[in-house]
This record gives sequence, C-alpha cells and structure tokens, in this order.
Amino acid sequence: MKTTTQTLYLPRPLINRILAHAQQNPTVEVCGLIGNDASDHKDYYAIENVAQEPGCRFLMDAPQQIKAMKQMRERQQQLFAIVHSHPTTDAHPSALDIKENSYKDAFYIIISLNTRGVLEMRAYTPLQDSMREIELILEDESGEYGSYSR
Repeated sequence: MKTTTQTLYLPRPLINRILAHAQQNPTVEVCGLIGNDASDHKDYYAIENVAQEPGCRFLMDAPQQIKAMKQMRERQQQLFAIVHSHPTTDAHPSALDIKENSYKDAFYIIISLNTRGVLEMRAYTPLQDSMREIELILEDESGEYGSYSR
C-alpha cells in the first residue's frame, strides 16, 4: 500500500531495526532518519544522540546526520521520516519536539519505552504549531498489514 497524509506504511524489518535500536539504548532518546526511494524501499540510518541531556531530548550528531543524508542521496532516496524514542514518557510529541520540527515534509516517528512488555510506536505529520497523529501500519513480508499502535 502507498503511504498517504493519513496513513504511514512501514515494513516489519525496518520497524524491527528501529525498535532494536531503542531497546539497546533504553536510557537515552535514540534518534535516526528513514530514507525512501522511488520504488518505496526504505532504509533506517541510526544517528548518535549528542544532547547534553540525552535522556530527555535528542540532538543528532551533525557529522553522522550529514553522512546519512549523503548516503540517502547516493541511494537516490529522500528524507522520509525522523525517528526518536522517549525512554520515560509516552510516544506523543513533547513541546520541544513540536518546537523543533524543522522538516515539514518528513513524518515523525516516536517510540516509547515507558510501557511494560509492549513498545509503543506512533507516527505524526508536522503542522505549523503542533503535530497530527496518523495511522501507522506494519507491512508484513507476506503482504499482510496490521496497525502498530492504537
């Protein structure tokens, strides 16, 4: 299925890679980028969080972010989504997330590690002074679809 402004489709292997990144670093806000090409192939680029307080905010390492953007360009990809986790809060945008959403054409994906037994992942589109949640659908390799969080 095709991603729209109301629904975001992500392949299960990509989601598994993002969730593993968050689980391997449960005390910090992990961050990364998703690139997407014309054939809808998506790649995840994990980027180190260099914020002074990485447990409650994220700041992507600039050289790693530039390298990821170059790799996307080499693979003929566009920036598709910005990913980060919330180690101790829900998967909803914080006031800082809303204030600093400078890529208006990218989706925002937030993972919460604040749940017991189940990771929460939600997707958003940026608006002028807020973010709007959209449906996040898991694409299975078999062609099956399932809603990730609700």
